[in-house]
Amino acid sequence: MRTIRLKLNEVLTQRRLTQTQLSELSGVRQAAISEMSRNIREQINLKTLIKIADALEIDDISELIVIENSEKDRL
Repeated sequence: MRTIRLKLNEVLTQRRLTQTQLSELSGVRQAAISEMSRNIREQINLKTLIKIADALEIDDISELIVIENSEKDRL
């Protein structure tokens, strides 16, 4: 089974931003950003992704999202 994973933690680390700073820049609740950073959020609104991408000045969505095979599929 394939899964979608947000690379939000990696992007924030690269840009030396905190979740709180991203929340302020994007207008997305810090709690939601925290859940997305930990990849525990099951649904993400496209408008939310756009707000985050705009705040981080991301034009290529692959900088933020990756599709991965599950561990079972790799064996």
